[in-house]
Amino acid sequence: MISGNEFRRALGNFPTGVTVITAATDSGPVGMACNSMTAVSLDPPLVLVCTAHTSETWPLIRATGRFVVNVMANDQAEMTRRFATKGTDRFAAVGLHPRSHGIGLDGALAWIECTIHDEHRAGDHSIVVGRVHELDAPGQREPLLFFRGAFGSFLPKSIEPQP
Repeated sequence: MISGNEFRRALGNFPTGVTVITAATDSGPVGMACNSMTAVSLDPPLVLVCTAHTSETWPLIRATGRFVVNVMANDQAEMTRRFATKGTDRFAAVGLHPRSHGIGLDGALAWIECTIHDEHRAGDHSIVVGRVHELDAPGQREPLLFFRGAFGSFLPKSIEPQP
């Protein structure tokens, strides 16, 4: 039997990008950090995000039927940490960017605006498939990464072709 700690330790060696999922509710903006996001399909354009069944934020986002995936930049680690922590004012000192399908976070490298296309239970998480309706990539900075339990940044490296 594989323990949760063993699983995290092994998969922690796979660096991922970091996103914050946001939505606009009648009570105001809601959001949560998410490092499980990927493209699913080009036609139609689909992405997926994975959410824990224990999340208190996901049901609020699900109720709206739409969400924005904010791709975080390497200078947004502290902001992202707030979105990953319960009991914090996640939107303190965060500029918001109104989007057609919700709200985006100022400074994000990209906004991916979705409606909920499908949701599947998978163990202790749900796989949420989002239908992409609009997107924008105004950021020119480097991405925020997650590796071995910590945030980090990408160092571009030119790779010369082999002779």
